[in-house]
Amino acid sequence: MASSVAAAGRDDRAAVDKAMALLSAFGNDAFTGAGVSELARRADMSKSTAFRVLAMLQRSGAVERAGNAYRLGKLIHNLGANNESAAHGRIRDALTPYLADLYEMSRQTVHLAVLVGTEVVYLNKLYGHLQVRSPSRIGGQAPAYCTAVGKMLLSYDPDATEQVLQSQLSAWTPATITEPDAFRAELARVRETNLAYDREEILVGLNCIAAPVMGANGRPVAALSVSGPAGKFIPDSQATALRKVCYAAGRAVAAASAQRQHQLRLVQGA
Repeated sequence: MASSVAAAGRDDRAAVDKAMALLSAFGNDAFTGAGVSELARRADMSKSTAFRVLAMLQRSGAVERAGNAYRLGKLIHNLGANNESAAHGRIRDALTPYLADLYEMSRQTVHLAVLVGTEVVYLNKLYGHLQVRSPSRIGGQAPAYCTAVGKMLLSYDPDATEQVLQSQLSAWTPATITEPDAFRAELARVRETNLAYDREEILVGLNCIAAPVMGANGRPVAALSVSGPAGKFIPDSQATALRKVCYAAGRAVAAASAQRQHQLRLVQGA
């Protein structure tokens, strides 16, 4: 049986190896964070060594503090991310005013997200009065299958749904839907009602409701959501406001699309 590095009292691994061990130790806690003691245990090093290496990683932006815990920072998230596309920039600029309207109506944390492959990308986020730990961050990504915005967008994208179902649906929490048939049934309900829910599926203690912003082609260009702490926040209480804002946002998207098409025809006919 291999002896524990931490228990041996000496860790001869190079600094870069210790850093990599800690970064790998986050696992499913990459967005939500984990404490120093837990990360040290997972990385098989002493707590004092883990604290020192985490401080170094924090200075470089590889990790960031999340209360008393640490989570992966922007540097790591951005390594595999493409720069924001022009289309996503237009969506963010066009829909942020409606996100603000949703915040004013709900006073809860609200999100604007799009689907990229099998992940959702959060283009914007406004924080509500009921603070709750959340894995979402502007520019960050999350698995679509266990988020309300992700389910909403997947329900209109059969190809992306099949990609999700061909991979392993990891259980982020005990409430995460991981059985393919159950997930298909969930998406069918989402498509029927045009409302999607995250019932503590990506993070225990977090509930969320989402609706689509429809484009001129009858498919969503984005999704908006309202989230809050389980037990205090009732997702269905925001359904009416969410539908109203998404409808207005969809009309604006359709009008902007029609205007761009008109301008394009004018250019082509010049």
